[in-house]
Amino acid sequence: MMDKYDYACKQPNKPAAFTQFLWWLATAENELLSGAVIDGNRYGIVGMTVFTTWIFATAAWTYFFSTVTDSVLLALPLGLLMGFIILTIDRALIKSINRQMKNRWLPIIFRIVLASVIGMFMAQPALLYMFKKEIKLQVAADNTNRKIANRQQLDSLYRYQKSLLNNDKNTLQQAAALRYEGVQLARENFLKETDGSGGTGKVGIKDIAIAKRNEYLKLDTEYQQLIVEQQPKLKLIDSSLNAIELTSSKQEETYSGYFNDGFLTQIEALQHLLQNHPALQYRYYLLMAILLLIELMPLLSKLLLPAGTYDEKVQLRETMEKEMAVLQISQLKEISMLYQTAITNHDKEMITTFFDTNKAARIEKIHFINNEWKEGENVSFKNLLKKIKQMLLVSNQT
Repeated sequence: MMDKYDYACKQPNKPAAFTQFLWWLATAENELLSGAVIDGNRYGIVGMTVFTTWIFATAAWTYFFSTVTDSVLLALPLGLLMGFIILTIDRALIKSINRQMKNRWLPIIFRIVLASVIGMFMAQPALLYMFKKEIKLQVAADNTNRKIANRQQLDSLYRYQKSLLNNDKNTLQQAAALRYEGVQLARENFLKETDGSGGTGKVGIKDIAIAKRNEYLKLDTEYQQLIVEQQPKLKLIDSSLNAIELTSSKQEETYSGYFNDGFLTQIEALQHLLQNHPALQYRYYLLMAILLLIELMPLLSKLLLPAGTYDEKVQLRETMEKEMAVLQISQLKEISMLYQTAITNHDKEMITTFFDTNKAARIEKIHFINNEWKEGENVSFKNLLKKIKQMLLVSNQT
């Protein structure tokens, strides 16, 4: 009977390159999967879902960056980069799911939540593209409302200053109008006095008519003088009002220059569309659910497809590799211990031989030192031992 490890490691015929690519996307080991026909098809399906999600992510992120920059040469590489990052995350999520792991539902829920968050963000650019025409109209309407609100804010900002200037202007104009009414009244009285329709009733230039004419001319002169005096003040007021209007117009123009159709602006327009058009909400949430499922497809396919022979091979291969690792470490440990024992025995033998060889010489040297001590004077026995220790004993050698 074939050993289970031999069966797990058996090498069948090499599959097609595209099939191997799909298996790589599904994070399956080609070496173990190439002999499993049923599981090969299953992981091919998983790989295809990963491939579809990868393409969708790349397209969604490319469109997202196209709303941020007008350069296709910048948006496309950034979209490809983000698509590759999403691919890496999807492969990591799939690879982390192990049917034999304990408490598997908690990490699976976490992975589903993570994939859902990524999917919801990826769905936004796709929805913006689908509702592109409606969003453009809404963006134009939103910008108009922003312009009106900004105009009202500017009017509120300059209202007090303009009010003071207009009050001064009205005061001057009212004073001139009042003076002009006096002039007109004096003129009418003079004319009525001359034609006999008023006053004394006598026709012609008489003393009273001359007095009324002089009064009229005096008032008219004063009125003309007032007009001349008011002209610089009115001109200054008009200039100040024009300056305020010019400043306000420039600020309004500057504010309008910031209007754009970027990602956040389109998202806000989409939210306004949903608020103003309830019929659109159902389709929006339906499309959101569909696009979200696209991101969840790889994870769901891995969870929903049943386990087969590949999972058993993986388990057997992993068990074998663990046992081989333990065996290798055990053998390495045994070799290391044998090496250390041999070195220790060799060192012992060399040290014993060294001391046996030099034993006679050391004894002779001790006799020589002892004779010197006997013949010497004023040398204590303690100093003798110290000298012998320094010259002969191993424990003091460095």
